[in-house]
Amino acid sequence: MPSSAPGGSPQKPPRTTGFAHFRDATRYSGAGLRRLLRESAFRQELIIGLLALAGLALWGADGAELAVFAVLLLILIAVEALNTAIETLVDHLSPGWSEFARDAKDLGSLAVAAVVAAMTLWLARVLFF
Repeated sequence: MPSSAPGGSPQKPPRTTGFAHFRDATRYSGAGLRRLLRESAFRQELIIGLLALAGLALWGADGAELAVFAVLLLILIAVEALNTAIETLVDHLSPGWSEFARDAKDLGSLAVAAVVAAMTLWLARVLFF
């Protein structure tokens, strides 16, 4: 936890290098994942994605087909993380309604929907073609 500067505001943590940087980055990523898991939409996407991946394996999809779907799931996680970050910033900057806030959230939602559509198309290709 960063210490507080005079006046009570938190200070930026000191910059690290080498292995300490890798360790800290891993910790920050874990914190991001814990934050993302608080989002019900993300939990639903993750569960459905993992079930679909398991279903593909049971269906007899080959390794390449499973790998493509797994990569799409990882892309979904990344896009959902960025969307949540955008929503968090927008909520902080514009607590009331504003057009820029609506647009930012709509665009983030579109990015997530595009990845979900890509995953759905890939599932259809593996299962039916």
